[in-house]
Amino acid sequence: MVAAAKRADEAVHVAQPEAVKNVFCMEGGQGETSYINNSQVQSRNLEMAVDILKETLDTIRLPRRPEKLLTAADLGCSCGQNTLFVADTIVQHMTDMYTSHGHAPPEFFFYFSDLPSNDFNILFHLLPDHDSSTAAGDGGRRRRRSYFAGGVPGSFHGRLFPARSIDAFTSTFSVHWLSQVPREVMDRGSPAYNRGKVFVHGAPAATGALKPGGAVFLLFLGQPAGADPTDQGPVRLLYGTMFEDAWADLVREGLIEKEKMDSFNVPLYAPTLDEVREAVGGAFRINRLEMVTGSAPVVDRPGDASAVGRTVANNVRSFVGALVDAHVGKAMADELFGRLQRRAEGRAREVMAEMRLPHVVCSLSLA
Repeated sequence: MVAAAKRADEAVHVAQPEAVKNVFCMEGGQGETSYINNSQVQSRNLEMAVDILKETLDTIRLPRRPEKLLTAADLGCSCGQNTLFVADTIVQHMTDMYTSHGHAPPEFFFYFSDLPSNDFNILFHLLPDHDSSTAAGDGGRRRRRSYFAGGVPGSFHGRLFPARSIDAFTSTFSVHWLSQVPREVMDRGSPAYNRGKVFVHGAPAATGALKPGGAVFLLFLGQPAGADPTDQGPVRLLYGTMFEDAWADLVREGLIEKEKMDSFNVPLYAPTLDEVREAVGGAFRINRLEMVTGSAPVVDRPGDASAVGRTVANNVRSFVGALVDAHVGKAMADELFGRLQRRAEGRAREVMAEMRLPHVVCSLSLA
């Protein structure tokens, strides 16, 4: 434990904009605060949007002589079961599309991509064995993997793949995360300087490397039209109000300096639909773009305030725990998330009622 805390203390400060991508990741492993054990809401939201994912795949233009190898990539895949669900859905749906047109099922190569700090080891441990003798269209009767798989470490804000090499891109619950903190947020003279806030604003780069006729499916946090960009809507209750209050508790108790709080930034931005349209520009044709309401928090005992508080603290730690550890060290991070848990307990009813976060669902094809 001492060695782990020492490494966190020596980690590059999150206050440096270029450093976020070096330490940011969802919590790896399979512990209580791991992403695997705190991504049930994402799973429900993904299942809610899976029909739009299939609609997106339907827009892929198959040539008269279809390719024998299809490639797909999940950007910001993290390290849980949700990305495997996406891979299985794509493989099964494209297999059905091929066979419905009288073609033999293709082979598939699926790329799992995330920042180098992602726990790829646990992700690949979750992968079922590959069975080259099992056709992709066997209906999933056997829990075997019917695609080849590879990991691609790196930020999707930059180039990750060769030109025209991918048939379908997906990114679920990732576009709202920024792999670097904009420098103006750290500038004391800039209006964007946090001063007690923990939000960062920005927009990711457009996805590249798509083959002609390819498609893109995106699912990520959003906010209603006309919302104040500094408010971030319902997500503020989670990463703003309660989280900021927990930081303020540490400052008030003399455990950290206020400067330490002000220099911490959650690299998250939830855009409006209009902002998404602007970001897409003329590069893509928008097949569908809409805002949907996500699932309520998944709590074993939703009427128990202590259970709600623990769930909130574990969820937030699974998302930004690595950043907090790097910024203040693991011991102080324990103090912070303990206070967040107590804050959430005191607002348990509000959490269960308000924490149905808006999500953008976006289906794109090359223009």
